[in-house]
Order: sequence, then structure tokens, then C-alpha cells
Amino acid sequence: MGQTVFIPRELDANEPRVAASPETVKRLAGLGFEVIVERGAGLGSRITDQEFATAGGTIGTAGDAKNADVVLKVRRPTDAELKGYKSGAAVIAIMDPYGNDAALAAMASAGITAFSMEFMPRITRAQVMDVLSSQANLAGYQAVVDAAAEYDRALPMMMTAAGTVPAAKTFIMGVGVAGLQAIATARRLGAVVTATDVRPAVKEQVQSLGAKFLAVEDEEFKAAETAGGYAKEMSKEYQAKQAALTAEHIAKQDIVITTALIPGRPAPKLVSAAMVASMKPGSVIVDLAVERGGNVEGAVPGRVVTTENGVKIVGHLNVPGRVAASASLLYAKNLYAFLETMVDKATKTLAIKRDDELVKATMLTDAGQVVHPSFAKAAETPRTEPAAIPATVLVADAADKKPVPRKRAAAKSPSPKPEGTA
Repeated sequence: MGQTVFIPRELDANEPRVAASPETVKRLAGLGFEVIVERGAGLGSRITDQEFATAGGTIGTAGDAKNADVVLKVRRPTDAELKGYKSGAAVIAIMDPYGNDAALAAMASAGITAFSMEFMPRITRAQVMDVLSSQANLAGYQAVVDAAAEYDRALPMMMTAAGTVPAAKTFIMGVGVAGLQAIATARRLGAVVTATDVRPAVKEQVQSLGAKFLAVEDEEFKAAETAGGYAKEMSKEYQAKQAALTAEHIAKQDIVITTALIPGRPAPKLVSAAMVASMKPGSVIVDLAVERGGNVEGAVPGRVVTTENGVKIVGHLNVPGRVAASASLLYAKNLYAFLETMVDKATKTLAIKRDDELVKATMLTDAGQVVHPSFAKAAETPRTEPAAIPATVLVADAADKKPVPRKRAAAKSPSPKPEGTA
């Protein structure tokens, strides 16, 4: 009898994505699995039960999870779902383990082998499995679409007989995958785009997309990237210089999109209340980090807030889920590519190689224990969530328009231009 892969309907009301597509169901069946898809699992992503059935899947119920050898999900399983899984089942999802030690302990107690897709190493063979990139790419796109909808003005410059409509000035803070896509999308819509990041390597990427780069380019800036490609936490001195430059720039912008996240920490505060207050009425800020505490003071998860001075702060949750039909197709391919590496092609059964670098990087629990080195003591010593970097440290007071900080920074630079280049 073949092994079973189960695709559940996500229980979170704010999660319309699904962990399979007709294409991946067909390919999973080709690997030798019996694929059961819970009824209605794909409706939020515009995939009908009939499409899954035509691809070779069986339409079932939540109770079918008890016989599954593999469970593919979008979100970490709830305690109620864990009770329905058999011990030893492999569960692959976006687990969001930081600060969720009790959930990790529950998965270990349930006896499942849990894999966290967001821990996929950024190496060549794992590119097709990189869920952070596939989902962030869509989040960056959707952020611009959401900003344009709230801005309710034209983004490109339009020259007409009745007059000229100026192009919207758009500022992207954080140039990872989401930031780059936001730049590209805003440029395609005709906005004038600037972007900032503490990693020097992204400067050329920003410029290649037709945007201008804004940063204090000192010696600390030149070394501000980890081996894994993430931004380092900068010194207070650098933060103050960068914030002074940024504060002056933000006051002139129509749209600001923030994307900054530091793995394992709450989102750094990039935009202070004073910066928001300095913006023109009708301006829009989209905070893509709102689920991790937010980059913007005043951002509220799940809401669009209008400030006293008429600035809209957009805090939509699960932004990739706002384009679920596209997000699910990419996510399903990420999952299939990873699962395929753990299948014995001769016996057509799941054969987890625990010494494989992909498995070691992503496995959270196994055989009743939390095994990931970053969380191995989660069941014994609950993790204390580190405090967010306060806005008073990371950002400057936008009300202070004196050019003194920029003059001092320029004096230390051998370049005749200010250290912050736009």
C-alpha cells in the first residue's frame, strides 16, 4: 500500500492559501503517493475540488489526516490539528517558530517530524524551495498595488492639455526580495522611486531597476551584511546618521513601503511618529513587517489607519495571501521540490535523510524531541522574545529639519557629495 499525502484546508480565517496545486498533486501522485485533499481546501486560491480530483487527488475530510504519512500545510498546525495526526508523520509548513516555544513543544509531544520551510538554506540546490523569496516577491508587488489603491491619485506623470499630473514619489525601505519587487512594480506604474538598505550589495540592484539609492555610505555600511545575505543590526551611531538622512527624505514622499525584518527579532522601527507627521496629507505608508511588530510607529495589524495629518498607514496581514491564487501556486512548488528530495525513487516511499543539509536546516521536531539547534531547549526553557529596537534609537525626529547631521557626515567623507546619495 502506498503512502499518503494529506492537504488540509487552512483553519485560520485570514489564510486563503493552500499547500498544493493541481500540478503538484499530479506530480506527487507520480512519485507514488496517494494524495488526499480536504474538501474546499483550494477555494480561497480559486482552485476547485474538481481540479484537484482531475489531477489525481482524492477529495476527503479533515479526519483523513490520521492516516497521512505526510501533511503539507501553509501555517503551523494547531493543537487541535495535531491531535488528528499520527505519530511519525512528516508535517511541512511555514512554522513561524520564533517566540512560539509552546507550539514547538506541542509538535514534539505529538510525535510528528516537523519541517519549517522558512529555514530553507539559501544555497543553489534549494532556490526552488525558497518560500521566503516566493512569498516575499508577491508581497512586494501587492504592497505597491495596495499603496496605489489608498493613494487614489495617478502614479505616473501625465502630460495633458488640461495640465500635468506629477509622478508619485515612492520610497522603499529595505531592499530584499520584497523591496526589489516593490521597486520594479512602482517603476512599471510610473512612480519616481528611491530605496534604502544597510547592505551595500543592493545598491547596484536598486540602480539596475531604475531607482535611486539613499544611504549613509560610511565604513560600517560597507560591512553591513551577514554571510547569509541578511542585514546586520547597525550601531546606534550609524542608525542616527541614517535616520537623519531618511527623515528629511520621507517628508517629501507620497508613498513609503517598509519591508525590514531581522530573523528572530521583532521588526526594527524605521519610521517614527514624527516622520509620519512630517508627510503630506494623502500620503500612504505600507508596513509589510506589521505582523512582527511593524517598522512604522502607529501601524495597526489588520487595519488601515488615517493619522491626524491625513496620512494612511496600511497594516494588512498576510499580504501574500492577498494574491492567494498566485501565492499558492508558487508555495506548492516550493513544497513539492523539498518533499521530492526525501522520496526514495526505487521504493516510492518517504525516506528522510537526516544528515542532508536541507533536512538539518529545516527539521524542528523529530521522535518526540525539539531537535533544531536554535530551539532544542524550547520545551525546558521558554524563550523570551527580544525587545524591538525602539524608534527613538533607530529613527530620528522628523520634526528636526536642521541640516547639521548631514553636514557633519559630509565633512568626514572624502567625496564632495553628502554621504547619503539619492
